[in-house]
Amino acid sequence: MKNTVFTGAATAIVTPLTKDGIDYEQFARLIEWQISEGVKAIVAVGTTGEGSTLSDAEHKEAIKFCVEQVAGRIPVIAGTGSNDTAYAIELTKFSCEVGADAMLLVTPYYNKATQKGLIESFKAIADASTKPCILYNVPSRTGCNLLPSSVLALADHPNIVGIKEACGDISQVAELIHLVGDKLDVYSGNDDQIIPILSLGGKGVISVLSNIMPKATQKMCEDYMSGNTEEARKAQLKLLPLINALFCEVNPIPVKAAVAAMGYCENYLRLPLTPMEPEHEAKLLSLMREENLI
Repeated sequence: MKNTVFTGAATAIVTPLTKDGIDYEQFARLIEWQISEGVKAIVAVGTTGEGSTLSDAEHKEAIKFCVEQVAGRIPVIAGTGSNDTAYAIELTKFSCEVGADAMLLVTPYYNKATQKGLIESFKAIADASTKPCILYNVPSRTGCNLLPSSVLALADHPNIVGIKEACGDISQVAELIHLVGDKLDVYSGNDDQIIPILSLGGKGVISVLSNIMPKATQKMCEDYMSGNTEEARKAQLKLLPLINALFCEVNPIPVKAAVAAMGYCENYLRLPLTPMEPEHEAKLLSLMREENLI
């Protein structure tokens, strides 16, 4: 059994941006609020953190800043995956050096690698890391699906300790957990499947929802794991409309609008991302008002 990076809710945190770059003052405020609300880890510069439109210097500086701001209070998981394995290795080495606690490695996108290519790429990155690595499977975004048999082939690597599973196919998640057993920790990568994946033996969620509802997301996990499963089930279903609204346009467009409405950043995105459509935003903000978030 490998060491667990976190149990419960980790926030895949947005990166506050302005036309001039990263707004580090707002970033610090958002990090402090997340910690005060009880999340168990922060994922810096992942998909939700707009890593794909940050420059290399910004990507590295955002990870370094997050590590320094958190100051060891909870784990910081750095988004260091790439479709260029050499660049992923570079980002991983940098993040290890500046003190990130773990790496989040998305499957290489666009290339459409074979399963052999995925396995070899992840092995190369994990070999270069001095910190634990969490794989990230999100085929809807990357164009490739990391199959359970491939995860099993990676499960004995000493630096590969978990997987964020966002395939959306609960049968595939069940097969994955059946195969890997206790070799890897499995986290939900979809906020609408937190409780289903916990029920199969998952350890928590890497969440978009927790950007705006960190305490409630963590409580849902805690309730389920402490045996208060009915309360957890009700929370999952009650929040489903809000979760759906957070994904009615491609992430992180809606959550950026939501966090901005709460006063933690500007609603600023870089092309090709554009602000939320007005009718979608109106529905999202209405649901947030129902939860007394704004």
